[in-house]
Amino acid sequence: MFKNIFTNLRGNIFGGITAGIVALPLALAFGVQSGLGPDAGLYGAIFIGFFASLFGGTKTQISGPTAPMTAVSMVIIAGIIAANDGDVEKALPFILLVFLLAGLMQVMLGVLGLGKYIKYIPYPVVSGFMTAIGIIILVTQLLPMMGYYANSDEEFIAEFKPAAEEVLLDKILKEEAGEGILVLEDFKETVNRAERITDNDIQMESVTLAKAASSGVLGSIKTLPRALKNINWLEFGLAALTILIIFGFKKITTAVPSTLVALLVVSAGAFLLKLDYQPIDQIPGGFPLPNLTMFSNFSIGQISPYIFTAMTLAFLGAIDSLLTSVVADNMTKTKHNPNKELIGQGIGNSIASVFGGIPGAGATIRTVVNINSGGTTQLSGMVASILLLVILLALGPVASQIPAAVLAGILITVGIGVMDYKGLKAIPNMPKSEIVVMLVVLLLSVFWNLVYAVGIGLVLASLIFMKKIGDVSAQRSKLVPLGNADELTLPWNDEANFPQNLKEEVFIKRLDGPLFFGNTSDFQELAKGIPTTATHLIIRMGKVPYIDQSGLYAMEETLLRLRQNNVKIILVSLQKQPKVMMQSIDIIPDLVPEKRIVKSFKEAMNYIRTNVEDVV
Repeated sequence: MFKNIFTNLRGNIFGGITAGIVALPLALAFGVQSGLGPDAGLYGAIFIGFFASLFGGTKTQISGPTAPMTAVSMVIIAGIIAANDGDVEKALPFILLVFLLAGLMQVMLGVLGLGKYIKYIPYPVVSGFMTAIGIIILVTQLLPMMGYYANSDEEFIAEFKPAAEEVLLDKILKEEAGEGILVLEDFKETVNRAERITDNDIQMESVTLAKAASSGVLGSIKTLPRALKNINWLEFGLAALTILIIFGFKKITTAVPSTLVALLVVSAGAFLLKLDYQPIDQIPGGFPLPNLTMFSNFSIGQISPYIFTAMTLAFLGAIDSLLTSVVADNMTKTKHNPNKELIGQGIGNSIASVFGGIPGAGATIRTVVNINSGGTTQLSGMVASILLLVILLALGPVASQIPAAVLAGILITVGIGVMDYKGLKAIPNMPKSEIVVMLVVLLLSVFWNLVYAVGIGLVLASLIFMKKIGDVSAQRSKLVPLGNADELTLPWNDEANFPQNLKEEVFIKRLDGPLFFGNTSDFQELAKGIPTTATHLIIRMGKVPYIDQSGLYAMEETLLRLRQNNVKIILVSLQKQPKVMMQSIDIIPDLVPEKRIVKSFKEAMNYIRTNVEDVV
């Protein structure tokens, strides 16, 4: 399993160190963006990076929190916190449980061998989703870039005090209902509990509501005018300087990661000049400890609402990772093992969740940096994670002094970089149906729900694809009356010499493509197109590799109607899967006996000449 992992020791160590340095600012930034804090981003980078490399199927891949995974995680985290009265500590076990489930589902995808099917996700869905991720990151980082934080705006918080009192009273009523107290019979108890609500309780609930109202894309847009009136020019300057360094330093050299340069230069400058800036959340010192609260009072009922959410996160992580694996293959001229990669990513995400880390996937930029710096085996990814752990243990208190505006600046550059400009530029030349799919996924992701947007996009893309395939099959599958072919119904080469005297008795149905639910209605129209003079119908099945259940029943219904009209069916070049399906419901031999199933059109002609007489 770990054969040759220690070859090219020098290159792997240097590649891992370089990738780890690139990963540091992004891990901190993604942790902050997720809502769980910078430490959650570091923990995710450490544990996912190490175990995904150790057990994964792409030797040079560097894994950790990524923009798509963090954007979806942010939505999940916000939703679960809101469902738990805005209490992060109360919501944390459920959040980590979703992340654990997503990791376990990824392992299951790999074990079941489904990795090779991930590549069939339609490009418009991926493009719309990636562009939406970029827009979400950009919009949600506008407020911190301006130094505006809703939990520090007392005037804004005060607007939520009536709603906070309503929330607190609702909590009392729910508590009494849980205890079996009838409010109308014992109203005094409700009043007594309400009187114990303090101003501090109302203030804390108001802060929670204010933060929720200013979060997400819509919240950020609604709060933007207030932020512009209360802009902190120092914070704005730090974020703007960070962005300028990131884009500008790349033009000087790419040997040193510009993101790291911006992080160090701006953070050190702000600290040494003793500027009055907003630092990131405190990063705990010491080795990360497992958070086992998710397993306390565990029940199926608790996790059932989050199954679909975890599944979406698992599929997104799988797509994100395997796309990066393809990039790594192209650079190293190797071939990854998709199922093994999913198992490795799942193990990494599962372990990271236990230690409070946010989920991640294969990271393209970090993987490219690793390969270009000499990384060739899984050791490089493990070295990158170990470096991050050393930084956490040795420099945790120092990292806690990083200005929040610096990470906002870093995330804005990430948002700009992650959007799919290739897809956007191609819109004028794309089919309208694909443009619709892309825009639907984009708009729903930005303004509604990332998780549901992807699902709706996949369903929409699948329906459009089925419609197109059905239309193509219908156009190419012709009912041909012999001797009456025109430019639209020209006979196939082997039909050219068919006896003209049988043109009223024998018809040919050419099927071209799978018979499935997308084109069954066209096939069912077959019986209506055959005149009463017909005695035989030759159905050419050589280009029908597959029949689904809908197609099977459509064929049975059509053949029954033809038999009622005394039309005998001859099947030509019937392939294995359709034959098995037709035998399963006795179409063969009840409606089409074995003697009328022939291997070639020539055999069908021999049967016709022997058994069909001209009625004219």
